[in-house]
Amino acid sequence: MDFCNIEGVYQSFIKVIKVHHQYLHIILEKLDLYPGQPPLLFTLYKNDGLSQREIADKLHIKPATITVMLTRMEKAGLITRRQDEEDQRISRVYLTQKGREMCEELKKVMADLNEKCFGNFTEDEREIFKKLLEKMAENIEKAKDK
Repeated sequence: MDFCNIEGVYQSFIKVIKVHHQYLHIILEKLDLYPGQPPLLFTLYKNDGLSQREIADKLHIKPATITVMLTRMEKAGLITRRQDEEDQRISRVYLTQKGREMCEELKKVMADLNEKCFGNFTEDEREIFKKLLEKMAENIEKAKDK
């Protein structure tokens, strides 16, 4: 593969990631969110009351990073932390009403972004693209394990 060739598949892949990230950042900035916050919000939306450790495990993020994210989100009024009723050493995280409303807004934003990305793809093209990305991820996972 010629990595100096700007028209190569790898360069196209990187370009898509870059423009998607830039566009998503613009959208999230308008909502006063940071890029790592939507996955955390959606995790709590589905499983409210998780411990910080459980959130870190689900998102594959270090607990210290989760602590920083939660502090920022608590200040923004999106989440609240409460001690576990059975084990006072555990802090549980819950969405506030504002956090739930933000999740609803994010669902709309993500659906719109999805439509912008794939609006002119046929269903077959979407399915093929999904399979190719999954295959790519498998290839990388296999390489990591060697």
